[in-house]
Parts: sequence; structure tokens; C-alpha cells
Amino acid sequence: MYDIIIIGSGAGGATMAYKLADSGKKILIIERGDYVPVEKENWDSAEVFQKNRYTTTDLWLDKHGKTFRPGMHYNVGGNTKFYGAALFRLREEDFKEIQHYGGSSPAWPIQYEDLKAYYLEAEELFYVHGKRGSDPTEPPASEPYPYDALPHEPRIQEIFDELTQYGLQPFELPIGVNFTPHPAINAPYILDRFDGFPDAAERKGDAHLCSLSKALEYPNVELLVNTKVLKLNTDDEGKRISEVIVEQNGETKMFAADYIVLSAGAINSAALLLQSKNEKFPTGLANSSDQVGRNYMFHQNTALVALYTEPNYTKFGKTFGINDFYHAGRGYEFPLGHIQMLGKSDEHQIRADSPVPAPGFTFELMAKHAVDFWLTSEDLPDPENRVTVEENGQIRISYTPNNQKGHELLKDELTKALRASGKFNSFFFKGIYFSKGMDIASPAHQNGTARMGTDPGTSVVDTYCKAHDLENLYIVDGSFFVSSGAVNPALTIIAIALRVGEHLKKNVLSS
Repeated sequence: MYDIIIIGSGAGGATMAYKLADSGKKILIIERGDYVPVEKENWDSAEVFQKNRYTTTDLWLDKHGKTFRPGMHYNVGGNTKFYGAALFRLREEDFKEIQHYGGSSPAWPIQYEDLKAYYLEAEELFYVHGKRGSDPTEPPASEPYPYDALPHEPRIQEIFDELTQYGLQPFELPIGVNFTPHPAINAPYILDRFDGFPDAAERKGDAHLCSLSKALEYPNVELLVNTKVLKLNTDDEGKRISEVIVEQNGETKMFAADYIVLSAGAINSAALLLQSKNEKFPTGLANSSDQVGRNYMFHQNTALVALYTEPNYTKFGKTFGINDFYHAGRGYEFPLGHIQMLGKSDEHQIRADSPVPAPGFTFELMAKHAVDFWLTSEDLPDPENRVTVEENGQIRISYTPNNQKGHELLKDELTKALRASGKFNSFFFKGIYFSKGMDIASPAHQNGTARMGTDPGTSVVDTYCKAHDLENLYIVDGSFFVSSGAVNPALTIIAIALRVGEHLKKNVLSS
């Protein structure tokens, strides 16, 4: 018997473990995967992007019943082991109702001020490097970033300056990286093989290294790996989670705790609740509102590779972003979204995404001249965009894109700005832009399947992420998002976990 069981060791689960570790309570963290092995393949783009060495082999279904292999990572630290560690606060306006080309983004039941202190704590915990005040849309903050912004390499600085001359306001990207994780190490560290790769040097600000490893220093905290949670059972009255049923090494086991924290990610948390249905909850646990699994969001995302006239020898290009079009303005009635740099691509990454090279180019030549961008626009909560579970337990993602007009306009604005420099339109390149949208197989920004609210009839969890329907269940991952904003969700998940953990220690566990 445990005091607390945490399901999942990603941004939400690991940070909950960190925040609760000093409570003295007996805590069990259950992770369905294992540690990502430290091996030379960590930085081999052919292994990571073409062979999908570290992604699950599970198959999911789309809305048409067609199978696909999702880009999910089941391992200690969750998807943060592979993310680009761009750690943004949601904008102050993101917590309020916003009109978009595709409809309305609803208001949250909490506001930015409720998270402000936890955002700062999250930035410190995850070693965020940035420059406060450089982003024209950033929310108010009383403290600078914990660490100075990462410097731009020469070619990236040139593009930064050209975009500034064009009239945009590029800013230093907030990135989580720990340059001194081990006191005995004295060799210089060069950022490379970072965005989308696991970091064999253990410098990336991920949930395993920043939160979980610190939690596991406490003797009252235990981690189980290679253990998949199959079902949550309730007591006879349907008021509490009484049992956590797992499969470990082919054997079914049962664990129990006073409190359960579900942090398996927006998709798998919803799926687990739905497949745990019983007589008291015939449509799934915590689902009296019929909102579990609904309003699935993961942003309108595009990875865009622009071909520069000169070779781009950059090792780490992920150092600036553009938010000039984040809000309405600059001639647009509604918001368009956010732009940031991506890690420098190579021929294997480009080959994995493109069936043919650009005319007149080999993949190797494209990679030599490539400059990489990531564009994000908000997708809107739609109850028909949802996670469901088939009778055989297979996950189905029913998703139809929305708010696409703003995203197309954002792509137009970026390509227009790049062309204006004269460096992306030459005899060799003729303004060629290779662009790839991200579909449901790329769930890195997943959120919204157990939305937060004060009305149990229209939401799943309250403002401290406790399920309305169950006394001892907290859902702390991207599920609680009411709207998606247009920046990476990880820092908000971490900040909410810190807020919920503090609430549990002060107001729940002590009573």
C-alpha cells in the first residue's frame, strides 16, 4: 500500500514526484517503458528519424479506421527525452477567450497570475536559458530567466539580423539545457543532435534529469519501469480509485494508494480512463460530463526547411523565435501563431520526411544549405476531435484539423520575410521551400482530453486537477488544457504540476 501512485514519468508525473518527494509519503511512480539506453544511436539521425528506433511499435487507428504508428516514446522521462526543450509560458491572453479565423478559443478557469510563480519555479528547475523582454508578447515576469540566452551561431545571427531589418522582432528562444550536470566533467559541451534526439550527454532539460532523478534521491520514492497500467478500479461506491492493475513482465499485479496521479499524457490518460469503465462509470472513469477524450488538440504544426544560398554550418540553430503574428495585428484581424527555429537538419532527417529531393539537389546538398523553422498555430477545442478506445483496447484518434487559415497565412508571412533578405532566392534555389505538415502520428504537443473547469457538467478536473467525479484522482499532464495556445505546452504542464503538488502537500496530505 502506497500513499501516492503516479502513473507516468513525463513532464507532469516526474515533476509531481519531485514536488511531493519531501512530503515523507510513500510514493510509487509507474512507467510503462524503460530508461532510454545511452548509446551511439542516440545521435544517429538515420536510427532516430528513419528507423524510428525509440518510438513505440503500437498501432493506433485514425477516424477512418486506418492504422498508423504514432511517434510516441514510452520511456523514463516520457516524450521530454526527445523534445527540443523550448520552454514557453503561455501568453497572458491565452488564458482568456480569443477569436480566431476558425472560431473561438475559450477562457480558462484560472489566469496567468495563478501560474506566474510556478512558471518561474519551472524555469529554474528545467535550467531555462532566455532573455526576458526580448519577446514582444511574453507575459509579465518580475525575475529574469535563470540562465542567459544561448548565443546565435554566425549564420543564425545573420538571419536574425536580416529578419530584424525586414521589420520583425525575433527574440531569444527559451531553451532548457544544463551545461554542468556532473561536477567532475570539465570538457566543453557543444550543443548538437538535440531537437528530436535523446541526449546521451544528459544536458537536455528533460523530466527524467530535472525532476525524476531528484525525486528518486528520497528513500520514500520508488520507480517501477516496464510496467503498463491496464485498468483503474474503483471502490463499490464509485467514489475512489481502489486498485491500479498493471502488467509487469507478463504478470498481472495490483497496487493501491490513498491518492492516484494520472500523468500518462493526454492520449493515454484518456484511453486508460475510458477502458476502466465499470457499473458506476459506464462510459469511463471520471466521465460523467462525457468530456473524457474529447477536445483533443496538438496544434497546427509545420516543419519548414528553407534553402539558403550559402552553406549553413550551424551545429545548433534553435536559438530564436518570432511572435510578431502571435496576436491579431500587423494587418490581420485574428492571431496567426508562433515561429521558432529547429535543430539543424541533416540528409537523413530530410530524407525521412521527403520522398524526393528538391529539383536539382541531392538530400546531402539540401541539408548543407538548410535552415530549419517550426511553425505553430492554435487548434481549437472541438468535442468531435477525440480519443476513444476500441473493444480490443486499441486507441483511435478521430481528428479533423481546424483554424487552418491562420496557419497558412503564417507560412506565407515567414516565406515572404525570408525571400525579402535575398539569401533564400538565388539561381540555385529559386525560393524553393520544402514544407511538411505534422499529422496525428506526431502527438508531441498533445493536450485537452480532460479539460479543467469549475462545472462538473462540462469539465473533467477542477482548478487543481482533481477529477470532479472521484475523491482521490488527479490528472496532471496535457489533458487539463482548456485551449492550446500556440507555444509548446511542456512548461505549462510542469508549472501546473508544481502548483498541484504544493496544493496536495499543504491542503490534502496534511489533513
